[in-house]
Amino acid sequence: MSERTFSWELFNKAPLVGIIRNISPDDVQKILPVYKEAGLTTIEITMNTPGAAEMIRLALETEGEGLNIGAGTVCTKDDLEIALEAGAQFIVTPIINKKVIKSCVKKKVPIFPGAFTPTEIYNAWTLGATMVKIYPATSLGPEYIKDLKAPMNQLKLLPTGGVGLENMAAFLKAGANGLGVGGQLFDKKLIQEQNWDGLKAHFLQFKSKLAL
Repeated sequence: MSERTFSWELFNKAPLVGIIRNISPDDVQKILPVYKEAGLTTIEITMNTPGAAEMIRLALETEGEGLNIGAGTVCTKDDLEIALEAGAQFIVTPIINKKVIKSCVKKKVPIFPGAFTPTEIYNAWTLGATMVKIYPATSLGPEYIKDLKAPMNQLKLLPTGGVGLENMAAFLKAGANGLGVGGQLFDKKLIQEQNWDGLKAHFLQFKSKLAL
């Protein structure tokens, strides 16, 4: 497990979880300092990315200061053990796996499990979820967050999937406690071109939308 723990202070400065999936280790090492320079603070590396555990380990070693670095797409206890061994400071899942949630709660590791329906979301919360990832948020939109929060305002929600520059503000206004953003944040073209200045400008657009 990581010697550094998840920092809420960092997360609250920029309540966005950047999702790194299928990006090469070399590119990730170049992206992380740019991400930090843009004022973004929390990043997850998905466990279905080749070499994910090593990427998490290296990210913590080289860029861990000033960043929360976690593991995403954690579906099983095996995934969880590998992620924690690599030093992941928080865990994100696309589904509800009771064993994964309970293990994280026991180890005091923040866990953001994925859920869709009100019952799933509430169940994840009662199992001890730190924040519930509403996934996929695309088809539901910001109004769904508002509707969930009306009767269950204690929930902490992280809409993910289909979140981008055009709807970030609406999700936050509806009561989202953070946002999960993947492909729209990590622009493939800019990364392929190694256009780090362009990528930083792109990240800054996202950072500006977080200031309500």
